Amino acid sequence: MRAVADGAYANLELPKVLRDRRIHGRDAAFTTELVYGAVRMHGFYDPVIAVAADRPISSIDPRVLDTLRLGAHQLLGMRVPTHAAVAETVGLARKVNGAGAAGFVNAVLRRISERSREEWLAEVVPSGGDPAAQLAVAQSHPEWVVKALRAALLGHGAATAETVDGSLESLLESDNAPAKVALVARPGLATVDELVAAGAEPSATSPVGAVLSGGDPGGIPAVRERRAAVQDEGSQLLALALAAVPVEVTAGEPEKWLDLCAGPGGKAGLLAALALEQGADLVANEVSPHRTDLVRQTLAPAVAKAGQLGRSIQVRTGDGREVGADEPGRYQRVLVDAPCTGLGALRRRPEARWRRQPGDLAGLGALQRDLLASAVEATAPGGVVAYSTCSPHLAETQFVVSDLLKKRDDVEAVPVREYLRDAQGEPIEVPGDQPWVQLWPHLHGTDGMFLALLRKKP
Repeated sequence: MRAVADGAYANLELPKVLRDRRIHGRDAAFTTELVYGAVRMHGFYDPVIAVAADRPISSIDPRVLDTLRLGAHQLLGMRVPTHAAVAETVGLARKVNGAGAAGFVNAVLRRISERSREEWLAEVVPSGGDPAAQLAVAQSHPEWVVKALRAALLGHGAATAETVDGSLESLLESDNAPAKVALVARPGLATVDELVAAGAEPSATSPVGAVLSGGDPGGIPAVRERRAAVQDEGSQLLALALAAVPVEVTAGEPEKWLDLCAGPGGKAGLLAALALEQGADLVANEVSPHRTDLVRQTLAPAVAKAGQLGRSIQVRTGDGREVGADEPGRYQRVLVDAPCTGLGALRRRPEARWRRQPGDLAGLGALQRDLLASAVEATAPGGVVAYSTCSPHLAETQFVVSDLLKKRDDVEAVPVREYLRDAQGEPIEVPGDQPWVQLWPHLHGTDGMFLALLRKKP
């Protein structure tokens, strides 16, 4: 938690700690819930701690505050017996924060334990006034995120004025529920049956997906060998949709595919496998050299197979905003998985909701528009661009795509729903009437992925 406070990502930092300490199985699951829950829910726990401590949060040492959050989550968010939660957290405080802090932690946690979660909600959630402010505390989201998600539900047609309040609460609750571990079997390199044999269950959502209910996915040989990977089912569906939509290509020539923003490589890994299946070549482009290295590691099995098949899978470092000018009209399929606020993946990234600010949208919006414009330039006539984000925010989704369509008469939106199919090949129901689609954690069990397919007119 101290590392996360200093800028680390919980989903990257915690697995390293668990491996170093040789923590596995139920203990690893307990630890993950403890850390993720304390980080995710401190928007609710901090007001509780402030009341119980009879002092503002800002006056509590950050290390002691982390300890108190861990204790509060055990008392209010887990099924840990009260005596165990208090005793173990006080012991932690004595070891990490010192004897004086241990006494303070003991007193605060005992006061917290005197009331139920529902009683604390009644105490700290603002009464009356703005419903967004109430939900911000009760569901532990920044108030601006609550308002943005409400607008997104309405704007994407996932709720009406009459239903939006209930839908919003369901969405926020989904953000606070631990996400299942979703796996992808990269076609031609691994199979869903192989993942099932290793203990997973077939996904109902993705034809190349599986779900792991417990254990370390790194213990599965296919994952360890990068023939399969941990990947949200929504991300899998986006890559499959791009691979399925028809494109125009010169007879006798292989299709050329491009992942414009490939790091850290999840979607590129699936696209590379699909490209090889369809006899296409792929370029995975990433602006960051460090992330390019991650993409190269992820794509290593596909690169090796491409050599055997006489195909090309290339990983390179470059600014995606320049590719359109450097390689105009070169590619038949282009993925723009644009950098975004990540508001659709809050359940997987517990610290993300506290790091983003409304001001981030301006810089991201400019970058998203530049990348999409570059992608269109890099696309051959008759080819298709897939624009995706892991955010439902209207400023990062509909507004970006609509702005491009207003400026260019050589691009048209392709209805996405026809190419969004579940594991049984049936259409996935997505609310709204626009040609693009928005997936939702509370409706689809996936991250909040947005996808627009844009064809460059022949």
